[in-house]
Amino acid sequence: MASKPISTIRNFSIVAHIDHGKSTLADRLIELCQGLPQRELKQQILDSMDIERERGITIKAQTVRLTYKAKDGNTYQLNLMDTPGHVDFAYEVSRCLAACEGSILVVDASQGVEAQTLANVYQAIDNNHEIIPVLNKIDLPAAEPERIRAQIEEVIGIDASNAVLISAKTGIGIQDVCEAIVHRLPPPVGDSEAPLKALLIDSWYDTYLGVVTLVRIKDGVLKAGMRVKMLATNSIYDVGEVGVFTPKKEKKDSLSPGEVGYITAGIKQVADCQIGDTITEERRPCLEPLPGFKPSVPVVFCGLFPADAADFEVLKESLAKLRLNDASFQYETESSAALGFGFRCGFLGLLHLEIIQERLEREFDLDIVSTAPSVVYRVHKTNGTMVELHNPADMPDPVYIDFIEEPWIKATILTPDEYLGSILALCTERRGQQLDLTYVGNRAMAIYRLPLNEVVFDFYDRLKSVSKGYASFDYHLDDYEQSALVKVSILVNNEPVDALSFISHKDRSENRGREICEKLKDLIPRQLFKIALQAAIGGKVIARETISALRKDVTAKCYGGDISRKRKLLDKQKKGKKRMRQVGHVEIPHDAFLQALKRTE
Repeated sequence: MASKPISTIRNFSIVAHIDHGKSTLADRLIELCQGLPQRELKQQILDSMDIERERGITIKAQTVRLTYKAKDGNTYQLNLMDTPGHVDFAYEVSRCLAACEGSILVVDASQGVEAQTLANVYQAIDNNHEIIPVLNKIDLPAAEPERIRAQIEEVIGIDASNAVLISAKTGIGIQDVCEAIVHRLPPPVGDSEAPLKALLIDSWYDTYLGVVTLVRIKDGVLKAGMRVKMLATNSIYDVGEVGVFTPKKEKKDSLSPGEVGYITAGIKQVADCQIGDTITEERRPCLEPLPGFKPSVPVVFCGLFPADAADFEVLKESLAKLRLNDASFQYETESSAALGFGFRCGFLGLLHLEIIQERLEREFDLDIVSTAPSVVYRVHKTNGTMVELHNPADMPDPVYIDFIEEPWIKATILTPDEYLGSILALCTERRGQQLDLTYVGNRAMAIYRLPLNEVVFDFYDRLKSVSKGYASFDYHLDDYEQSALVKVSILVNNEPVDALSFISHKDRSENRGREICEKLKDLIPRQLFKIALQAAIGGKVIARETISALRKDVTAKCYGGDISRKRKLLDKQKKGKKRMRQVGHVEIPHDAFLQALKRTE
């Protein structure tokens, strides 16, 4: 089958804030172009993971090739990429945008422009994309398309006079979107005679085929049976199968310039596939590689340990498979006195951490214990060297520390006017510095600098609760700044528990230590001896709670008689408890770790 002329191909991604209707619009486009038979259509076709369906969010970007017959009689090939909206999965979005020439910007006609709308559209503009604004949910009684049009022009600065009005739920205006894609987005450019040059966008593990990679062809033709070379690793493979998703897998003979499809090449090792790598032909390689993607920088680190030490190898394999599917997640081995052997993992945010943990439990049937999430600090020592600190347990002795720097972020918060006061109070409470405050209609846009370790835990949850869910939040790393930071150790029965130690600002350390001790008092079951819970900075104890001992009634058999008999039995019990406290070992329940670290306000 001859491949379509490149002028009839359109590669585009759908970008929007969370819940503005990206996946629903993708469903309608698939339905209009008859990508699936009617009986197989379901909601959120492209959200293939159970977690995505349950939570109603997109985690993995998905691609699909559709064939559309336009009103001018021509048939076009549309390569659609549905992207996530959540800030923690921004890396997925950046990879998709690099593989496309245009973007559909979906904005909710009642909610308007949100923080993540801005972040994603700026990424698309950075990639020189042609942008088609689409106003969704125009069938809602609260929809105000004219006001939102003006808002898009004012806030983002792109022309929205010819924005397409649609309702992805009911199907109004979907054909207009297709016409806009065909007539307003540019076709890809590429030369089929040039040496093969393909961009590796994504990869995942298939039990039968090994590693499956998703590629976008820039130049040349990729055929089954070809010998290809990955430029980053210099490894060579024979291509087994070439195909596209329509959304089902469909085998093809070849992929030509501008097309997006998958290849299998018997790749067994996860490490051999680097996202953003360039694939070329072994006999006739291209001269220089494609620019690829900027490597993602994890911002939150936490330790993951198997609840049963025997599962360590299973956890290791599972992490390797997840890493293949999600390039923004990183890990390395570590050991802990309290939890045994495990892995120190880096994530793009707390939701990312939660999703990875849930996927490990579901897809690989593992029972996981995680330590307190922490960020990367830069410790400058007195001898002039600088070390990056991922784990509070590795903090050097304060004697050798000159100063410590912590990461700060630049956050954009959009909120209806009535919640502004409580949001500004929350930011100030978290050591934030206000940079800017502007108004767009009746909505305020606050730009703040905040220390990342104050945001990592539950800032997002608190923001949603003080604004009744109306505020939206987006951030990116700004830079490092010197700060008065201390390591707070938690001691249980005079033994430090490294999984609970954390780094905090000096002014906050006492409250935070007291809070954790109070929580542990409720979470650790009582023993037959008294347990001391302490928070300490170095050798100085800053907070203490005591779990009182369970007491057996040893005087039960003394009915009446002299008090000295009872006294004697109680003294004997006291001696036994004292000895027990010297040798007693306290087991901390696994769920107590995460419960203790959740903040209360």
